[in-house]
Amino acid sequence: MSGTTTSTASRTPLKTVHLAVYDTFADWETGHATAWLARSGFDVRTVGLTTDPVTTIGGLRIAPDLALAELRPEDSALLILTGADLWDAGDDLAPFAAKARTFLDAGVPVAAICGATAGLAREGLLDGRPHTSAAPFYLAATGYEGAEHYVEADAVTDGDLITAGPTEPVAFAREVLGRMGAFGGTKLDAWYRLFHDSDAAAFEELNA
Repeated sequence: MSGTTTSTASRTPLKTVHLAVYDTFADWETGHATAWLARSGFDVRTVGLTTDPVTTIGGLRIAPDLALAELRPEDSALLILTGADLWDAGDDLAPFAAKARTFLDAGVPVAAICGATAGLAREGLLDGRPHTSAAPFYLAATGYEGAEHYVEADAVTDGDLITAGPTEPVAFAREVLGRMGAFGGTKLDAWYRLFHDSDAAAFEELNA
């Protein structure tokens, strides 16, 4: 599905997911997605601009597993970009949006939530794709040309691109888990009802 390949045992496994981390990383936005990808057999690795530690909005310090320059689409099954104050404070995170372009060009999925969607908009990656974000005016402020493709939805999947707004980490995770094949069909629906709707009956369905 991802279009990635591996030819030697030393390369990163195809089931490796890369989570971008940087200062002011929004802790709450990707926890469901990364936790359940890991529980489904994916190896989640963090990537920073460098391997220097970063500090999240919640004050957690993360030491990235690798630097962005080392990340290649062919070594990854998915790139996840989370929100951060830095997306709207300058161009410090623009290299991550540029890397997302290389992933999409290579047919490897990218999932972006909150401020990361603005980064993709500035990179021109939302100009011709259905997408969502925090609100239409938020992306409009980037000067992008994709306003006609904005979708009022919790999360949107368009082929290899997943987008969501900051208040929808569970819907974002649903799209990620479905796209990566971690869950499917009734299991994915049960997972969403359990964590989004607190539907106790869904627990039994998920674990059946």
